[in-house]
Amino acid sequence: MNGTVFSRQQGAIRSLVISNPSKRNAMSRGMWESLAELIGQADADPSVRVIVLQGDGEQAFVSGADISTFESQRTNPDDQRRFSEAVEAAYAAPGRASKPVIAKIRGICFGGGLGLAAACDLRIASDDARFRMPAARLGLGYGAPGVARFMSVIGLANTLDIFMTARIFEAGEALRMGLLREVVPVSALDPHVDALAASIAENAPLTIAALKCAARAISSASLGEIATRPEVLEALARCERSDDYREGAKAFMEKRTPNFQGR
Repeated sequence: MNGTVFSRQQGAIRSLVISNPSKRNAMSRGMWESLAELIGQADADPSVRVIVLQGDGEQAFVSGADISTFESQRTNPDDQRRFSEAVEAAYAAPGRASKPVIAKIRGICFGGGLGLAAACDLRIASDDARFRMPAARLGLGYGAPGVARFMSVIGLANTLDIFMTARIFEAGEALRMGLLREVVPVSALDPHVDALAASIAENAPLTIAALKCAARAISSASLGEIATRPEVLEALARCERSDDYREGAKAFMEKRTPNFQGR
């Protein structure tokens, strides 16, 4: 069954729910595209003051990209480009929105889910949350905008650590890194995020929009030249063309350790 993203609203708070529970809310290309569109719609709706992103169910926020779709959606350069564009559009959407975007994180927050959380303005997690950036276990290149996004949130040393080791880390460590605003018990997550969102919704929307506009301008100015450097683009393309990329996806599906050869 294919996953979906749906919305619900209570007062001035629009919640966007990422739903693919049988795969721990793993994201297909269609789901990434839908998420970006729904964030844009929420931002354009004058009845919305705050946007909350969350996973469906108790197991996961987002476990990453749906690896089972790689054969059909990421096997040739055009497919890879379309998938990457869909993911990056979803990552960019929270920053482009004039309204605050909060990530409400419970359970697994891996790969694309971690990238999505880092793209949000605020991140609140339950104490059972676990985090991982497994790109190096899949042979995936990670673009300059995404790396810069992590560096802006958790700094260079922590960014290098989580990417190079591809390790799982707990909510307490994510809090110490600065990835999370706070960690709360599972039972308190929903009311806590509801209260935070309601308090933000009472504030001046134009002030918040101006803040986000300034932050976006600063970020764009620093990224524009770096992201298009030929050596950066070629390094990413080498990952996408590599045998290691195919081996990473195959090993994940077969639940075994990948055998990377660096080619």
